Amino acid sequence: MITEQTTLRSIALEQPSTIRIFENLHLDYCCGGNRPLAAACAEKGLDVNTVVASLQDAAEVKHFDRDWSKASAAELIDHIVVTHHAFVRAELPRLLPMAEKAARKHGPSHPELTQVLRQLELLGDDLLMHLYKEERILFPYIQSMERQQTGASAAPESCFGSVQSPIRMMIHEHESAGSLLDEMRAATGGLTPWEGACPTLTGLYYGLDMFEKDLHRHVHLENNLLFPKAIAMEQELVAAQ
Repeated sequence: MITEQTTLRSIALEQPSTIRIFENLHLDYCCGGNRPLAAACAEKGLDVNTVVASLQDAAEVKHFDRDWSKASAAELIDHIVVTHHAFVRAELPRLLPMAEKAARKHGPSHPELTQVLRQLELLGDDLLMHLYKEERILFPYIQSMERQQTGASAAPESCFGSVQSPIRMMIHEHESAGSLLDEMRAATGGLTPWEGACPTLTGLYYGLDMFEKDLHRHVHLENNLLFPKAIAMEQELVAAQ
């Protein structure tokens, strides 16, 4: 039962089909997902009763995606890398030239485009390094823990102590990326092109909207599913020693 006090995170975890509603309403169910629905709606000026009704309708629909809560850590990692990491690497080189062109052409009369360009450049630099750290350090360690848990390999070595240390850093970086996208959305009136805007600007705003939605799904899988699974695995392995 979804109520005003149910957290966005728990709704998204228990009823993945509701994620589309969160995306359409720009409600953050990943980094900001521990807030009650009523508080999140109030912040966005949304009627909470209407939102609850929409979420309950969506919850009755068959899941639009696999229920990743039942996947292994290795399966989650493979999906995240192949789907979401690949999306980031494909979209950034496409969106950045569009942002540069829009800022160069319209920046004098629309200074928010210069801001969007700077923030997108920063987001790109941060995210590419973030993906590198996950793929080279954190994800292989989690996969090794899972193999150890099944008896398929020895305990993995780490340069960071508990797995909670890099996880905290990854969550912080997720929040920073989300904040940059929030700022871009706010500066552009919700990524809404002005009347008569050129195709480049329209395409840029559409692309940023899709990028934000994909990032929310990406972060949801890591923050709410993969990382808690990794922490629980580590605790079980330590207890078994």
